[in-house]
Amino acid sequence: MGASKQKSRFRLPEGLAPEPKRRPARVADVIRNEISSLLLYKIKDPALQSLSIVHVVMSNDLKNAKIYYTCPENVSTKDVRQGLSRAKGFIRSSLAKVMQMRYAPDLIFYSDPSAEHDARMDKLFHEIASENEPGSV
Repeated sequence: MGASKQKSRFRLPEGLAPEPKRRPARVADVIRNEISSLLLYKIKDPALQSLSIVHVVMSNDLKNAKIYYTCPENVSTKDVRQGLSRAKGFIRSSLAKVMQMRYAPDLIFYSDPSAEHDARMDKLFHEIASENEPGSV
């Protein structure tokens, strides 16, 4: 056993993930900022005008990017999905020019349900608070 490495017996508790690697996190930040600026200044599709990029998750090999977005309630999610599929090639080519990486990552767009969940929870908390007000009994 002299030259071979022994594995550590230390294990994380179940459910705890190791720290994410630094490079995918940095690339995800660059992608989020670049897509946000493209949506503000270069993409003129009316379906994408009020879109907000919430979060980007990169794969460890930097070939896939999961992009989470939110849009206001008055905008149809179907229109947003169609607009994103139309603009996907433009966004990917713009990222390739700016990032100067060997491969431009494949972009996968997901609607972020956390904004809807937050609105629902806020509404429930207001209902509970109004029921518990003194004098409402």
